[in-house]
Amino acid sequence: MTSPASDPELPRVRGFLSAFHRRQAARTVDFPGGFAVFDDAYALSRTNNHVLVDGTLDETDAEALPGLVDELQGSLPYRHAYVLDEEVAAACREPMERAGYRHSTSLLMCHRGPVPAHGGAREVDLDVLREPVTASWRRFAPQAGPEHVRDLVERRTARARGAEVVRFLAAYSAGGEVAAWADLYLDPAAGIAQIEDLVTAEPHLGQGHAGAVLDTALSMAATAGCTTRFLTARPADWPHRWYGRKGFEAVGSVSRFERA
Repeated sequence: MTSPASDPELPRVRGFLSAFHRRQAARTVDFPGGFAVFDDAYALSRTNNHVLVDGTLDETDAEALPGLVDELQGSLPYRHAYVLDEEVAAACREPMERAGYRHSTSLLMCHRGPVPAHGGAREVDLDVLREPVTASWRRFAPQAGPEHVRDLVERRTARARGAEVVRFLAAYSAGGEVAAWADLYLDPAAGIAQIEDLVTAEPHLGQGHAGAVLDTALSMAATAGCTTRFLTARPADWPHRWYGRKGFEAVGSVSRFERA
């Protein structure tokens, strides 16, 4: 089996993530080894306002990163940085933790199983998702205020510019309610696709709706010619094991550094 550090799809996945973050941003600020992204329309959304380190060890000054993040995000009430390369993340961890940052990782998982049949989910727009997504954020982040929840919901508008093709998918219950949903980001020319934010509405948990959305996304990605199909998952949460049963395999990880 190919080790994660040498998986041939990992550079493609990292490149897609870097490009998505840059394209999604309202504005960017470049620095050696990475860039910062900003979007004042969603100021409380950390995925729209953060620092992304996508360079190599030679390009990245790990000791200087805490001060750089402070400088770039000085107007924000939080500090948030992603590091794509695992060796770079390892070099940055001690300086960042010394400066008070919490470190966590997300797995990068590529689909290696057979492509499933279309799961029957539909392409929808943000208006359809607004109510169920709002309810889900109130469940996941009960401490978030109304403005924060608004940013977390409405930021999907910015995602529409993150990739060549962006689709929002939803599966419906027998009663006609949105039961589960996900984003699908496609770059058919490069042959790569990302599935993101797969969520099931609380009243519909355990009924197979997330599987229907995931199968639909994988089928649509394959039909678009995307042979590299990936998603991210927290290693401490149970979904990554479910993704493994659905044919996904961890090929690497992304580091996250956060400070209030």
